[in-house]
Amino acid sequence: MLADKDRIFTNLYGFHDWRLAGARARGIWDNTKAILDRGADAIIDEMKKSGLRGRGGAGFPTGLKWSFMPKEVKDRPHYLVVNADESEPGTCKDRDILRHDPHTLIEGCLIAAFSMKAHAAYIYVRGEFYNEAQHLKAAVKEAYEAGLIGKNACGSGWDFDLYVHRGAGAYICGEETALLESLEGKKGMPRLKPPFPAGAGLYGCPTTVNNVESIAVAPTILRRGASWFSSFGRPNNAGTKLFCISGHVNKPCNVEEAMSIPLRELIEKHAGGVRGGWDNLLAVIPGGASVPVLPKEICDTVLMDFDALREQRSGLGTAAVIVMDKSTDIVKAIARLSYFYKHESCGQCTPCREGTGWMWRVMERMVTGDARIEEIDALEDVTKQVEGHTICALGDAAAWPIQGLIRHFRPEMERRIRTRTQKLAAE
Repeated sequence: MLADKDRIFTNLYGFHDWRLAGARARGIWDNTKAILDRGADAIIDEMKKSGLRGRGGAGFPTGLKWSFMPKEVKDRPHYLVVNADESEPGTCKDRDILRHDPHTLIEGCLIAAFSMKAHAAYIYVRGEFYNEAQHLKAAVKEAYEAGLIGKNACGSGWDFDLYVHRGAGAYICGEETALLESLEGKKGMPRLKPPFPAGAGLYGCPTTVNNVESIAVAPTILRRGASWFSSFGRPNNAGTKLFCISGHVNKPCNVEEAMSIPLRELIEKHAGGVRGGWDNLLAVIPGGASVPVLPKEICDTVLMDFDALREQRSGLGTAAVIVMDKSTDIVKAIARLSYFYKHESCGQCTPCREGTGWMWRVMERMVTGDARIEEIDALEDVTKQVEGHTICALGDAAAWPIQGLIRHFRPEMERRIRTRTQKLAAE
């Protein structure tokens, strides 16, 4: 288990003061000027050495992403945009950072923006996160009044402005280019890439978009050193990570743990175990609703990191662990996710616009067994036609839960179809 001294988010549960005085007592804003004095290149090098991979789902190396920004500011200003549009079903880590530890994020914004030569940053907060946005705005005001951000931030000679922007509750705005479109006041629809945001992002200027957790951990990494952070987890899967554990567990929770912890240990130590005992486990979605479900036999031994879960044809995603015991109607659960992705598709790409609705309608019939056996193969074939054929990853997110269901629970789908067929024949 991760020792308390190694936790980055020391107020994750809101037991302490979230305001500036409380944050400073916990070591946030501790000699931030000294970090900035190292210079942009040194900060980015340290982030690269830490092995931090993006905590928003894709797992792209954070230091490398920062290094993609142009080295010199020319005719266009640079921007940092923080993605706090946390809308993935099962995921609830960033909201606790905003609500209970907002100064970790604000300090991280200053350091990240400085390293990328950005004088302004925008935090795009999910529309439903009203209370979280109020805490964040209050914390930003405190930081301005204390001289930590604004003109000559922390006495560093660097001017830095931070803006909080609330979305209107659209899942698609969690996709980085759709987020930029929304921030510019347009409809939240993903952009074609290239150009990538580092070349032409917000207002056509060089921009880096990062997840809340990715930015919030940066100051602690730079204070304690890359070697400290990379000592947790396996190679290429370094650091500590916030995990959201929900579903059929005795104590649903958010918890900070070391990467590469076994899934079973994570659930039993922090969430009080599966309801009815480990043997009552049916399946787990390990990384938020968009990654494929894993059956119990894989959950027994799998490690919670990017590479181990990819080897099992799933993913760490946002590390939102959704636990389902044997009382779960697994086909109905995945059908419900299919409805979510149908509802949240922006409709720009034909495979997604048409495919998500089609997949949901077929899944609804699979729930009752009102289908033919060969339709399972047709359904899987359509998921492959949607996956990888859209501008953004929403098409993939809609396809993967169904692919995981067919891969691991096909016998249950066939059983329902046969049962219904026999019942109709008997009538």
